[in-house]
Amino acid sequence: MSCVLIVDDDPAIRGMLVELLSDEGYETLVAGDGHTAVEIATNQTPDVILMDLMLPVMDGASATRIIKTNPTTASIRVIAMSAGANLRLLADNLPADGVVGKPFDLDALLADVAIQLRHLAVSEALQSSKHE
Repeated sequence: MSCVLIVDDDPAIRGMLVELLSDEGYETLVAGDGHTAVEIATNQTPDVILMDLMLPVMDGASATRIIKTNPTTASIRVIAMSAGANLRLLADNLPADGVVGKPFDLDALLADVAIQLRHLAVSEALQSSKHE
């Protein structure tokens, strides 16, 4: 079962995403700030992270940079989530694997999670074949 870490400071959004992803068969983890997201990513290595960019304690862009530069967590696929204007401002400097504007279309979000999981599977297969 694939695991998705949901990082958002809004409990209603976290709850809605947990329900949506759980109904689709994903295991879910949650964090309300970037610092906690980095800790969970390091300790539990989810497959995909849905990362809000506007977070307390540590913003999502900083958390994503830390996750992507740590060899333990670098392969985790990160989908950045934020209001469209915020995404446009940060997209060029953001090491995320995907972006979703808020408010988001739930079907598009599920499709993006599935796409990131396929990318992860392909890169793991390539890494495995290099070691054979």
